[in-house]
Order: sequence, then structure tokens, then C-alpha cells
Amino acid sequence: MNALALLFVALVAAIHLYIVVLEAFLWTKPLGMKIFKTEPAFAAASATLAANQGLYNGFLAAGLIYGLVAADPIGLHFKLFFLGCVIVAGLVGAATVSKRILYVQSVPAAIALALVLAAR
Repeated sequence: MNALALLFVALVAAIHLYIVVLEAFLWTKPLGMKIFKTEPAFAAASATLAANQGLYNGFLAAGLIYGLVAADPIGLHFKLFFLGCVIVAGLVGAATVSKRILYVQSVPAAIALALVLAAR
């Protein structure tokens, strides 16, 4: 697999690790509320839900990281599956929460998926 494809998969995993930190640990902090455009009362009331969302983003990152370190064909299958999951999650988030999610999650994952497929 070429370096550019691996780099983009790693980038998508890093984005999701960052989202884990934001949702699980910084949701009620000034940075988290600024990024997610929330008010303190809403952030406090929804903190457990955000932590749960963070956990799911952690699973996406873990699957991508495993795909990077596992030997093919398993590594390839993990990369394809989890990139597809990120794309779908980003599309749903863009349709239901914020269009920004499309650009933060789905676009990088789609680029990574295209590069992974091209490198096969």
C-alpha cells in the first residue's frame, strides 16, 4: 500500500482520536463548547451523551489503527470497512447535525478510501 494512502488513513484515525478527546473530556470545557457551539447548560446536561459519542469515535479510530498495523488482507479489510463507517457516520451527521461534519469526517475518509482502493 502506498505511503499517501496510509497517511490519509492515519489522518482519519487522528481526527477521530481528537474527536474522542473533545467529546469525552472537553465537552464542558471552553474549547469543547466553542468547537461544538454549545452553551454551558446544554454541555452539562448532555455530557454523558457526548462521552458515549466519543467512545464510538474511539472505536472508529481503533479499527483504522488496527487496519494500519495488521497484515493484509485483514488490514485492508479493516481499512475499507472502517473508512466506510466514517463516511456513513459523517453523512448522517451532516444531514442531522451540521454540514461541517461532512468536511471534517466524510471528505477525508472518502479521499483515504479512494487512495486505499487505488493502491491495491
